This record gives sequence, structure tokens and C-alpha cells, in this order.
Amino acid sequence: MTSAGTPDHARLLLPFPPAELGGLPPGWPALVWDGTGGAPTGRDLAAVEFFVMPYTFTGAALPLLPALPRLRVLQSLSAGVDDVLPHLPAGVTLCNAAGVHSASTAEHAVALTLASLRGVPDFVRAQDAGRWTAGFRPALADRTVLLIGHGSIGSAVEARLTAFECEVLRVAGTARELPQGPVHSMDALPSLLPRADVVVLTVPLTDTTRGLVDARFLARMKDGALLVNVARGAVVDTAALVDALRTGRLSAALDVTDPEPLPPDHPLWTTPHTLISPHAAATTSAYRPRALALVRAQLARYTAGEPLANVVVAQGQGTGGGR
Repeated sequence: MTSAGTPDHARLLLPFPPAELGGLPPGWPALVWDGTGGAPTGRDLAAVEFFVMPYTFTGAALPLLPALPRLRVLQSLSAGVDDVLPHLPAGVTLCNAAGVHSASTAEHAVALTLASLRGVPDFVRAQDAGRWTAGFRPALADRTVLLIGHGSIGSAVEARLTAFECEVLRVAGTARELPQGPVHSMDALPSLLPRADVVVLTVPLTDTTRGLVDARFLARMKDGALLVNVARGAVVDTAALVDALRTGRLSAALDVTDPEPLPPDHPLWTTPHTLISPHAAATTSAYRPRALALVRAQLARYTAGEPLANVVVAQGQGTGGGR
């Protein structure tokens, strides 16, 4: 842990050094804690009102919340905040990192899709064994891709798919019209699933989406279809997916699983036609510059008394400039 200004009067708790942010607003001293080493103590936290949780260290950050009596804003550096919501103190505004991970996650979704369709895992296994294995593989070109979730990540996936000569169908919580075509409501899933060669999940984990991909959902997918999950593991009923994959009718490419991390003896590891990456979609070089830009902009808004971006829960948001 390092500090800027007087720790006893730090009003900000940040995971980045002030120099990386281009400095701090005048009169806003900060503690800097990146999630490693010793966490700040209660005395140091007494004046903190804006806390940016270190990315991938949510478990270490949440125990600090009861020791932040003046906290007004909790800024997550993850797009999903389902793990934070149960711990959010009353009267605290929660913001997520929508947009920060869109480029990385969209790249990974497309990478998983191409790797699975073109048989890259089989090539790697063959290379390890010194075997030359040729064969016919499906292309992404001329396929129909169904995007379930069309926020910043889903939009970024679609933008990257435009070069692959495939048809894109869109589903989200709210139906709407876009220049490139309609976004259908979730009610359209039963009619759209049988049309899709690839189904990509980018939805947040909510009460509505938990277990969305169940046995009935999987049964509606067409024979030979690929399920790609870069959302949250619990969006998929894991037992139902394992059963479906074992029939050989479907394949899956999963960056997230339920449970997570996946235990070594879990059946998903050995389920046929399954590619698994260890929740790695967002942990790339694209993260830090985008996270810094978000935090810089949020601090400028808050200290100027302006509305914050990416508000998930607005509770007594108020303004920061007058305090």
C-alpha cells in the first residue's frame, strides 16, 4: 500500500498511483492499494468516500466496506457486479466498468468461436503427439451467429464479426432497432435458437439470466451448433450442458464456468467437443489504459459534482465537489 497526501484524511482509495491517472483533483488526497499486500486499516479509511476496487481482488476488497463510514461511491473495475451487490452498504452508489473490457472480451469470444469451429484444440493435441491430422472443418463464413446480450460487449462482438461474412441475430432484455438490424427481446429466443450455428452469451448475471441456458434452451439449438459463453458461468445450467455435450449434438467454448474455478475432477474437463479457457477474456493488455481512462473520468465527474457514468445502483449519489 502506498499513499498520496495524508492517509488520515484520504478521500479516495484507488488501485492506481496518482501519476498514472495524470494526478488527482486538488484537495482530494488518496490511498493507493492494488489488492496485494496489507490492506489499509480502519484509521486510514475513515475519510474515504470514493473507493475503486482493485480488479480481480473483489474478495479482498469487500471486507473493507464496513470500515468506510463516509463511503459514497463504490467503483468496480469489472463489468459484472453480481458478486458485489449483496455487500453494497446502504446509501452507497455502485458503478461498474462497462466498456472497459469490451475490446478484450469481444476478441476472446471471436477467438473461442474460430478455435472451436476450425478445430484448433485438436491441432494442438496432434502437434503434441507429432501427428499430421487433416480434415474438413466448418468456417465462420456463411454461418448464423446469435448474440444473446447486446450491451457494450455484445456490440463489440458484432463489430468484430462483420469481417467474417456471417449473419448476426441479436437478443437483449429490451427490443430495439439498430442501423444494422433489430435487437429482439428474450421472448424471441425459442424461434431464433433453431436458426443459429453459433450462440454467444454476453448477458450480465441477474435473476432473469441465471440458468437461462437450461435443458430446454439447449434442446432448441440446432444440431452441430456451438455455444460460446463469455458472460458468467451461472448463466448456463452446467449439468444440462454436460448432458447435451455428451450426446455429441452440440459443442461449447467456455471462458466462464459454474463452479469456478472448475475443480480438476469436474466432468466438463473431459466432456467431448468442449473448449475451456480460465476466465481469461478480460485480462489482457487492453485493460489498464481503459480502466485508467474510466477512473480518471469518474473522479473528474465526482469531484466536480457531476453525475457519474455506469451507475448500477444509485443510492444517495449526491455530489462530491462540495464536501
